[in-house]
Amino acid sequence: MRQSIKKRIFLLPVLFLFTAAVLLSSCGSKKEPVVRNGFYFDTVITITLYGESERLSPLFDDIFALCEHYDALFDRTAPGSDIAKINDAAGTPVTVHPETLSLIRTACSYAELTGGLIDPTITPLLLLWGFGNDAASAGSADSDVNEGSSDSEVNEDSADSEVNEDSSGSGTQSAPGQTSLTLPPDTDALTSVCTHIDYRSIVIDEQAGTVMLTDPDAAIDLGFIAKGYIADRIRDYLVSKNVTSAIINLGGNILCIGSRPDKNPFRVAVQYPFGQTGDMITTLSIRDQSVVTSGVYERFVEADGVRYHHILDPRTGYPAENSLLSVTIITDSSTDADALSTACFLLGLSDGMALIESLSDTEALFITDDYELHYSSGLR
Repeated sequence: MRQSIKKRIFLLPVLFLFTAAVLLSSCGSKKEPVVRNGFYFDTVITITLYGESERLSPLFDDIFALCEHYDALFDRTAPGSDIAKINDAAGTPVTVHPETLSLIRTACSYAELTGGLIDPTITPLLLLWGFGNDAASAGSADSDVNEGSSDSEVNEDSADSEVNEDSSGSGTQSAPGQTSLTLPPDTDALTSVCTHIDYRSIVIDEQAGTVMLTDPDAAIDLGFIAKGYIADRIRDYLVSKNVTSAIINLGGNILCIGSRPDKNPFRVAVQYPFGQTGDMITTLSIRDQSVVTSGVYERFVEADGVRYHHILDPRTGYPAENSLLSVTIITDSSTDADALSTACFLLGLSDGMALIESLSDTEALFITDDYELHYSSGLR
């Protein structure tokens, strides 16, 4: 959940924006999927369910209620959220929801796994670069923050159904009246901010159910893992309601339940980096798995004609530079896929691939800046 703004639910009989193709292309099918869209986590989300409309349609109220619930817990910018309360507590313990505590613990485990390359206390650096609601309105007059809504398309007209897994930003947001943000940030400012990025400053008291930051200038952001977690919880709910075929698309975080109604796998189309919306570089066939991509074209700021992407390296304070354009993770858990896509990008091709090969039931596709595709062993 990289940003969040006021939520709106679109209960539409047809798809909105990037998913408009699904019903048009499925006219020849025996039964159309049941599809609803909403606006959460600063993106359009799309839930596609296969089965009897009369039975499935009532489920959407609960799905969107889950989105509201988790956004109210995890959104750093929402007043009163668990994360906002921790960040505002100035080093005192805060009682949080058990799921918030659990997700922070998981985020810290990934920080430890990567030696702090991904770190839930990244917030001060995000704000310094303008990635976040707080900073998007406080930048320099000639800087743009691209916070696009993760274009995705679902084409369900044949056995070769495709979900376009595109996390690229599709719109540019100018920040009017921006005077306090300098891009790229001053070296001294970067050095200072990076001293407050340390997941070890997070103290979790399991018994008391509290979380605190020992560094009052640190702040938590769960943007690298929260949407994956939420997708997993939506899946759990749908499975409990005997849904056996579905696509959960949280703005490019894709999780598929089962397979297509015709028993063929879902096919996820991986976005061609810097291509037009809908341009694919390859496709991946999945059943009961999640696919998440992190890429340099996803979100960025521009200053003086230079583009700076949003995957920041806390060691340098700058966007990671390692010849990667994107990393796509395929695994059973969307929580893991979300975290690993960022982790592997920051680790780079060699170390990132080594991490993937060490994990069971996890595959990856790395795309380097020469547009070469590098597959983990289970995809070759």
